[in-house]
Amino acid sequence: MVVPPSSEELLQGKATFMCLANKGFPSGWSLTWKVDGRSSSSSWEQSRSPGVVQKDGLYRWSSTLRLPADQWRKVGSVTCEATQGSQTPVTETLRRDQCSQS
Repeated sequence: MVVPPSSEELLQGKATFMCLANKGFPSGWSLTWKVDGRSSSSSWEQSRSPGVVQKDGLYRWSSTLRLPADQWRKVGSVTCEATQGSQTPVTETLRRDQCSQS
C-alpha cells in the first residue's frame, strides 16, 4: 500500500510517500521505489523503518520516499516494489491523478 503526501506537506515544498508492507520478515524483503518507472535519483531521499512484530509473529515495516513537491507535480506515478528472493516482485503504484491534492 502506498500512502500519498498530504496537501499541507505539498504546500511546504515536499512530497513524502510511504510504502507499507506486512505479513513477512523484513530481512527477507527488499522495498524499492520507482518514479515514472525509473529507479532512484539523487533528488530522492529514501529510508526504511525497522520491522515491528505483530501478534501473529510476522512483521510490519515501511519504506519512505521523499521528493521535492515540484518534482511530484511533474511525474505521473510512484511505485513501491517489494521483492523476496527470486519470487515475482509485488508492486503498488500511486498515480498522481489519483491524488486530490496533486
